[in-house]
Amino acid sequence: MTSGSQSASSRERTIASYTISDDPARLDLRAIHAYLSRSYWSAGIPFELVERAIKSSLCIGAYDSAGAQVGFVRLISDCATFCYVCDVYVLEDHREKGLSKAMLAMAIDHPKLQGLRRWSLVTADAHDLYRQFGFKALAHPERHMERHDPDIYRPKR
Repeated sequence: MTSGSQSASSRERTIASYTISDDPARLDLRAIHAYLSRSYWSAGIPFELVERAIKSSLCIGAYDSAGAQVGFVRLISDCATFCYVCDVYVLEDHREKGLSKAMLAMAIDHPKLQGLRRWSLVTADAHDLYRQFGFKALAHPERHMERHDPDIYRPKR
């Protein structure tokens, strides 16, 4: 779950006293689940689903000086044509320090995510953040479709 050693192919950057890293060995799955399970987009998500999603994604974390995970970005990509940005968060006590920008900058610059035709995401409240990285409203929303079950993590009665 959490490890102090950086893998040979991982990338790290520092911002003030924080470290931004794509090293999967540093991810704290319990901390990530704790946040996601109370977020507006995945409230109640089971731990096992978070674990499975992370294993199939490129993830970037933000860590404080003690190594505790305080932020996260999950990137779903074929590493050839598209990338879906999701599960972006920074813990409340660590906001306004540039961590979300630093994690997104690492994602945009990541060697595995170069030359992609399309990046997409869904947000209810962070439009200004994503605009700084070239995201904009859909040019042709009529072409996009979704199948969405907002109650998927709620117990069935």
